[in-house]
Amino acid sequence: MTLMRALSSVVTLGAVALLATACATAPGASAPTSSGAPSGTSTPPTADGVDEVEAAWLDGGRSFALVTWGSSSCAPVLVDVAASGQSMRVTFAASAEKACTDDLAPRALMVPVPDGVDVTTEVEIEVVHGERTDTVDLDGRAEAPQGQTEFQPSAGWFDDGLVLLTWGSSSCVPVVNDVQQTDAGATVTFAEIDGVCTMDMAPRLTPIMLSQPDDGEAFELTLVGAGLDREIVVEG
Repeated sequence: MTLMRALSSVVTLGAVALLATACATAPGASAPTSSGAPSGTSTPPTADGVDEVEAAWLDGGRSFALVTWGSSSCAPVLVDVAASGQSMRVTFAASAEKACTDDLAPRALMVPVPDGVDVTTEVEIEVVHGERTDTVDLDGRAEAPQGQTEFQPSAGWFDDGLVLLTWGSSSCVPVVNDVQQTDAGATVTFAEIDGVCTMDMAPRLTPIMLSQPDDGEAFELTLVGAGLDREIVVEG
């Protein structure tokens, strides 16, 4: 399956450019540390701007997020996705930006699940970026998605937090102001929108640093502000 055919089944009105959407993290969040490294340090990103790769289901299994760590202003770009059985191969390209901020932040890219992949069974994802290849697995979901997306918010866990998917204007990406977590869930407050937004419907991905509950426990995510007010149950 080509990338453009896969995208058309996920976002009928979306902007493809938003698949490499800007990321927002919880205030005070820190990047993951490398193995054996002191707290507050991290492995430098590779030449293509990617430090490590993590994955999270989104939109009921119609798509998933690939989370990379690197410069917040130079997220990699999705080039292609293909599948053979329960194995997928996703290809990134480096950002076209000439100057990148010297930080280490999570950046999430939305990837449509190709036809023929059974999301109720474990999926292996080979991620190719530059001269490097990483492999990440996604556990099977409890059930497969039914029909096309309904453009509703959803969220999925990765190793260091969760990725929130919202739908709306591509020019008004949600920005996190505050995160408060309890044992049962978390409340995420967004900055109010100031300005005019384009009248399109695109996917916006927001990585949020949160502690994942024990396996199988439901987690309630409460969204506040920026027109996103609602509650989402995130699968354990």
